[in-house]
Amino acid sequence: MSQTNPNAPAAPLSKDRLRLWLRLLKVTSHVEADLRRRLRAEHATTLPRFDVMAALARHPKGLRMSELSDFLRVSNGNVTGIVDRLTEEGLALRVAVEGDRRAQLARLTPAGEAAFAELAAAHEAWVNDLLAALDGPMIEQAFDLLTRIESHEKDRI
Repeated sequence: MSQTNPNAPAAPLSKDRLRLWLRLLKVTSHVEADLRRRLRAEHATTLPRFDVMAALARHPKGLRMSELSDFLRVSNGNVTGIVDRLTEEGLALRVAVEGDRRAQLARLTPAGEAAFAELAAAHEAWVNDLLAALDGPMIEQAFDLLTRIESHEKDRI
């Protein structure tokens, strides 16, 4: 990282890594806040609801509520309320799991798939706009750097 005073001693890498982490958090928070605002203003929906619909769209055969919670890394209670509202609106349904009377799969209905397709297109356009300062090579470099961090973390576990 560049120093304001060229004669000043270099900051330890731990300080640079901490500053990098704080910058990542700041940028992530900014992007997330903008996406939340746009979802609310332009589609009268929330980011958690979008996330549930996205997970169900990726799993057209459905997910158990516990799988959905694990996939999104949130509590069962969080996804249950969202799935309940999506079901009431005809955007999702619950299907009994054969052989397990207590378990249910949640999946999008055709109306839910259409609604999510519209949301996903808007979401992609917004993210594209928010990250427009990055060109192809920069994006590739960012992926490489984040993959390196991820790989290092996996090696530590």
